[in-house]
Amino acid sequence: MTAWTWEYEGYEPADERLRESLCTLGNGRFATRGALPECAADDVHYPGTYAAGCYNRLTSVVAGRPVENEDIVNLPNWLPLRFRRPGGEWLTPDTAPVLDHRQALHLDTGLLERVTRYGLDDGQVLSVRQQRLVHMADPHVAALRTEFTVEGDTMELEVEAALDGDVTNSGVQRYRGLEGRHLTHVHTGTAAPGTVWLRCRTRTSDIRIGMAARLTCGAPVTETHRHTGAVQRVRLVLEPGCAAAVDKTVALHTSRDPAISDPLQAAVDRVSAAPAFEALLKSHLTAWAQLWRRAEIEVPGEAGAILRLHLFHVLQTLSPHTADLDVGVPARGLHGEAYRGHVFWDELFVLPYLNLHFPEVSRALLHYRHRRLDRARAAARAVGRRGALYPWQSGSDGREETQRLHLNPRSGRWLPDHTHLQHHVGSAIAYNVWQYCEASGDAEFLHTKGAEMLVQIARFWADSATWDDRSGRYRVRGVVGPDEYHEAYPDADRPGLDDNAYTNVTAAWVLARTLEMLRDLPAPRRRELVERAELDSGEPEQWEEVSRTLHVPFHDNVISQFEGYGELAELDWDGYRTRYDDIRRLDRILEAEGDSVNRYKASKQADVLMLGYLFSPDELQGLFERLGYRVGEETWVRTVDYYLARTSHGSTLSGLVHGWILARARRSEAWSFCQEALRGDVADLQGGTTGEGIHLGAMAGTLDLVQRGLTGLETRQGALWLDPVPLPELSSYGFSLQYQGHWGVRLRLESGRLEIAVPPSGGPPIDVRLPDRTVCVGPGETSRLLLADGHA
Repeated sequence: MTAWTWEYEGYEPADERLRESLCTLGNGRFATRGALPECAADDVHYPGTYAAGCYNRLTSVVAGRPVENEDIVNLPNWLPLRFRRPGGEWLTPDTAPVLDHRQALHLDTGLLERVTRYGLDDGQVLSVRQQRLVHMADPHVAALRTEFTVEGDTMELEVEAALDGDVTNSGVQRYRGLEGRHLTHVHTGTAAPGTVWLRCRTRTSDIRIGMAARLTCGAPVTETHRHTGAVQRVRLVLEPGCAAAVDKTVALHTSRDPAISDPLQAAVDRVSAAPAFEALLKSHLTAWAQLWRRAEIEVPGEAGAILRLHLFHVLQTLSPHTADLDVGVPARGLHGEAYRGHVFWDELFVLPYLNLHFPEVSRALLHYRHRRLDRARAAARAVGRRGALYPWQSGSDGREETQRLHLNPRSGRWLPDHTHLQHHVGSAIAYNVWQYCEASGDAEFLHTKGAEMLVQIARFWADSATWDDRSGRYRVRGVVGPDEYHEAYPDADRPGLDDNAYTNVTAAWVLARTLEMLRDLPAPRRRELVERAELDSGEPEQWEEVSRTLHVPFHDNVISQFEGYGELAELDWDGYRTRYDDIRRLDRILEAEGDSVNRYKASKQADVLMLGYLFSPDELQGLFERLGYRVGEETWVRTVDYYLARTSHGSTLSGLVHGWILARARRSEAWSFCQEALRGDVADLQGGTTGEGIHLGAMAGTLDLVQRGLTGLETRQGALWLDPVPLPELSSYGFSLQYQGHWGVRLRLESGRLEIAVPPSGGPPIDVRLPDRTVCVGPGETSRLLLADGHA
């Protein structure tokens, strides 16, 4: 590992799935896992290619009942390129002696390089060097250059390249009992000498897929076609020490792409017009250089190297190309099939970063939610509520995709899944609308699509709240909070919990912000919105009341995760840590023992403490005051300590949130959680899950930890607010951002000094507000501020 290269030495079959995920290449349109091209899908390798938003729905029989699931589709495999001596066995690291093997992911260039030296029977050595790219300038193109060199005597080599349509979704072991064959009507053909094509479609969503491949080398290419694939063959004569190159250029289109008629013809035309590998590489490097300039982050040491890897994968999943698509934030990137490619609440951790670098991508991701507003309103009506109920898991059309059964691999039992009750996803969407508009200054979006979503989400919360005479407050019953360990009360006959603190406080925030938005709307637009939403004259008044009187439970002088949490049993944490190596998935452990985590004061991840992630200390205190509660620093710190002792960190987001909060609440322990967040995927801390796809929210969240968490950066009231916290382990860092039309605003903190530089432009100055002063930095100016006592 270096600052810009992620490198693996040696071939380790047990590590291949992890390496394949972390070496995935993509461009925001599609991505391909970093599998070796000569290896087919098996228990070691899993080549997978996924296009953003390309889903298909199949029905499986689970525990004796039909269950329908929508999955991101594993598209035809464009990678296959294998080689052998004529008549011999195909060479792979699993079947032939490997003398050396190195795989390097070059982050600055978006290039995956591998070098393998195979030992042959007669003492000769075949060296294979490959360079792979998924083009960042042309988002429909990928290319693979393979150079063969023989050490010893002259040798003939047979090379076979293919487009393979005989693929299934089988990359996640616990899903393998489900239907996974999503492609049908596979046909292949030859477009021109050296160029073959494959077309197919998804079985139920009827997305048409066209793929074309051009093979270029210094020898004749022959083609053959089988039922599910197109095969190209070439025979090379290798002279000792002289590299022979084979270039494979591929184009991919689907019927979801804009501005095309026929995906197959588009793919054939594109690959025919594609330049040679060197020219493709040049334009690819230029595109990546531009991305890195916009997303620049400077952090020294190992932390900086991991952050660049995280940023690399965020940019590959959600690039400027994404702005043209109707897609959401896939929780596991375009890197694998875990979570079936669904969209959860991870945009809550991703958009705050994108807002300040690629606001056009944030806007597109919010459009994805707005296009599904009618579906969310229908979901609310189905449960007898007004407003919009967004799904916990979303896919192609915005219906609830959360499974109703999930498998506990530890016990082998299929269990009811009630996580669809995580209605707080609506608050996350509203939060992202507000944050995007504050950072970008996009009043047009706030006044139109943003306003429509805010009104319907606020309406849902107001209609979900019921008045309780005994407490004199409104209550929200039957929900699940971010901590998925608790879906019901012990021995209850119905799922759901009452008055989840995170849910109620964020609901109050949504109501307050929506009222603020309505007050600030231009009068003609307010009238349009009221008419279109059929907003009753009494609704805003009710929202005001609910926003000030939602119930937040407390016990033992701490905020309760939900009503009744304080009455749950304490868990023998030391005993379970002694009996099990890893208790991150405590829910599975207890269920396999015939017990239930619902009985215990045990959290999978931050729940109440998520409030400290979303809101600055001052804003959070103000929220509680609006609700009629006094939650000072002492109560908050006590709450942090309480849940820190009762959390198993079964989510990659947990270390991130705890590190963020502890940076201000208890600095001495913050770094260990920050490290857990940084290492979550690269060290596969969740025990094999990274091989099924990276955790995009956690990766983006670590970037935002530097960007907003350590700087205290907020975008509100037309100003940049900064309140840096000194973290000794990460005391020097810098980044650039885009803020309300200013491109490349540079912030750098080093040795107790904060530097803010605004590039020359015709824009207005930026107001920067610190705890003890306000400075105005104009275009072309640099402000240098001395920080004292940990604050500016």
